[in-house]
Parts: sequence; C-alpha cells; structure tokens
Amino acid sequence: MVQKLDYLKETASQTAGPYVHIGLAPGAAGFSIFERELGWDIAGPNAPGERIRVEGLVIDGTGAPVKDVLLEVWQADASGIYAHPEDPRHGQVAPGFRGWGRVITDFDTGLWGFDTIKPGATPGRGRDMQAPHLNLWLVARGINIGLNTRMYFPEDAALHGADPVLRSIEQRDRVATLIATRTGPGAYRFDIRLQGEGETVFIDV
Repeated sequence: MVQKLDYLKETASQTAGPYVHIGLAPGAAGFSIFERELGWDIAGPNAPGERIRVEGLVIDGTGAPVKDVLLEVWQADASGIYAHPEDPRHGQVAPGFRGWGRVITDFDTGLWGFDTIKPGATPGRGRDMQAPHLNLWLVARGINIGLNTRMYFPEDAALHGADPVLRSIEQRDRVATLIATRTGPGAYRFDIRLQGEGETVFIDV
C-alpha cells in the first residue's frame, strides 16, 4: 500500500536559477538592456602588458561540459596592482584597467573565453609574493555555492614554489589542476573539472 503524504513535495533544486543569465548577463539571454554588457571589458584598450586569450570548459563528474555556467574573473594589472581600494597601490593601477570581468559558456558547446592582459605577481597577506594568476568564480544550476579557484601560468613555474596558495595544497599532485596550458602566443587553455579524476582545486574564501 502506498502511503499518502499530507504535505507538498520539495521543489527541484534550482540553485543558481534558470534566470541567472537574465539577471547577470542579459545580452546572452536575448535582452538588449545595456549598450555594453557589464563585465566584458577586463583590461581596457590602454592598459600596458601582454594581451592574452583564455578559453576552457567546465566539466562535470561524467566528463560532459556544463553549458550554463556564469564565470567571473578578478585579476591584477601587469604590475601586480588591483583596481580595488584594498590594494594600497590602487591609485597607480593602469589607465582604464577594471580588473574584473564576467562571461558565460556557449550554450551549445560549453566553451567560455575572455581577452585580457597577463597579470603581474602580487603581494600576499604576509611577505610572500603570489605568482601571476587569475581569480575565478563560477556558478551554475546544480552548484549550491559559487566555486572559487585560480588559474596560474605555466611559464611562471619558477615562482609557483613560493606562492602561498599553491604551497598550501597538501595533495601536491593536484597543484597541476590550477596550471593552464599555453596553446599558442598569448593563448591559454584552462578546463575546470567539478568532480572525478583531475578535479580542480577549489578555494574556500
């Protein structure tokens, strides 16, 4: 005999919600609200430094690309200065440099990408210098809390050993999940794996 329930069933989880793109990236959802989409211009046209292109996929535990991810990037300029008041040098940040961007994955392929400049090394909380890196935050349906991670550059391997975040990773073989692959001049590939073999290191901030 099937037990009759006298209360409503829980609704399906819609963590980031089906409207995340409408609210945060309306142009991608087909709404022409802004003259320029917020977060598409990270470095500005006048900031000095090496211009780079970063692309990748967000991959789930079955190996399939997640196609509805919204991803934000925070970074320093080529001199290692953040465009933020908490950086004591923020008044010296490169002209027009925002240091923040927001992109979404392609709804068909799951590929995301953005153009920026390569950041410089930045001071850590102590005296340790952090190797050049990008701070990444991502959210999608099925992710309860936004995930934070970092992307480091392979050519800066000599600086990785002193980086306080990389040094704090106990399972040393997983450090490689935070290092991008250089695919060409000024071009990098960085896939983010949510679960399973090769799972990316996520940071509690």
